[in-house]
Order: sequence, then C-alpha cells, then structure tokens
Amino acid sequence: MPSKQLDPTQWVKKYSDYLFNYTITRVNDREVAQDLISETFLAGLKSMKNFKGEASERTWLISILKRKIIDHYRKINSKKGKAEVHINYRDEDGEGEWMEERMADPYDKTAEDVIENTELGDAIYNCLAKLPERQAEIFKLKTIDGQETETICNAYNITASNLWVIIHRARTAMVECMEKNWLQ
Repeated sequence: MPSKQLDPTQWVKKYSDYLFNYTITRVNDREVAQDLISETFLAGLKSMKNFKGEASERTWLISILKRKIIDHYRKINSKKGKAEVHINYRDEDGEGEWMEERMADPYDKTAEDVIENTELGDAIYNCLAKLPERQAEIFKLKTIDGQETETICNAYNITASNLWVIIHRARTAMVECMEKNWLQ
C-alpha cells in the first residue's frame, strides 16, 4: 500500500524548516506561514491514501503547501475563486514552478475547473510541441515527470549546467507561448 512510504511521524522533524523557508518567502508573515504548514500537514494526513509514491514525500508535501498558499491568496484577492497569484520558487535543484497558480484546486473540482484544466493541458502540450524535440523531451522529463537531474544528464550525455540552460530556454519559450495562447 502506497501510504506505507509516508512517515508522518517524521514530517515535522524532516520538513518543517524547509517548508517554513519556502512559505515565509511567499507570504511574508510568520504566523500565516506556520498556519499554512500546519494545514499542509493536516491535509497530508487526510490524503495519505492518495499518495502514489511517484514523487518524494517532500515533493508531495510541497505540492500540498503550494495549494495552501494559493488558497490563502485566493481568500485575500478573491476573483470568483480564481487568484492571479504569481509564485516562483527554487528548490535545492534550482527548479521552479511557474504555471501552477493558474490551475484549479485539485481538492475542489467543479465542472468549470475540469474544463479549465483540460484547456490548460491542451495549451501546455501545444506549446511543448512547438519546442525543439530534444528540448521538449528534457523539459518534460524534468518539470513534468520530475526526473532527477543526474538521470537526465546521464541519459542525454549532458552536464547539469547544460541541463539548466535547456530548461531555462524551454521555460522562456513556454511562458511566451502560454501568454499568447492561454493567459490572454
């Protein structure tokens, strides 16, 4: 059973500092950051059965935390339930997320959310198709599939620096394409 891979008894010890540093740079309020982390741990406990083991425990908790931060800003800047919150982060690999703030909350699906996510998915894959083949493959492996840097570098016989140049160029092209085709 996948939930055996999770060890919530170690979450505070292993991840609280990392989650706090991640959160405080986004909300600039110590109390709010602590509340969001607590909510993240609670949501993680409630949704342990949904953990598929495809990502690390920390990555899974970060994805929940990102949702909590977005929800926090939705409450503050409500626009019919959609926040235009721009969250950029860098994890220890230097990887960042940049499209998530436009996605619907996976825990609160409405028909509109399903349609929007389908349209967003189509827009992402259309933009990916416009990238050079190798760049698109590497971008998908790192940012969509969550492959480790070393694995990708070995598979493509490139250095980590080269990988990040490719990822940066792909992200830049994806942002431009998404701005034209989705974020209009």
